[in-house]
Amino acid sequence: QVQLVESGGGLVQAGGSLRLSCAASGRTFSTYAMGWFRQYPGKEREFVAGVSRSGAMTDYADSVKGRFTISRDNAANTVYLQMNSLKPEDTAVYYCAARDRATIVRSPVGFRSWGQGTQVTVSS
Repeated sequence: QVQLVESGGGLVQAGGSLRLSCAASGRTFSTYAMGWFRQYPGKEREFVAGVSRSGAMTDYADSVKGRFTISRDNAANTVYLQMNSLKPEDTAVYYCAARDRATIVRSPVGFRSWGQGTQVTVSS
């Protein structure tokens, strides 16, 4: 399994931007499709964005499409989530996850490895 560590969360005003990073251990990062999920208190984790092994294919939840961008650098074993035009409803704990398949899926069940999460808070 790959180990994942997120960073980049914090407090930002509505309309601002943050970039989350997720660093992966191991030499097989490029064999994993990657995803970002978020979780509100008392709620299930929800899909935010996903990227295929090569980075050629991406997928986004409708709520973030056009505002968030997922990307990956396989040489650096890192996946990113650029978040622009942030809204108070984006406030959540954000998790990155790895899936040992080529394709992106939206269900958290399809991901085997998870980071510890990073808090994003957007003030109005």
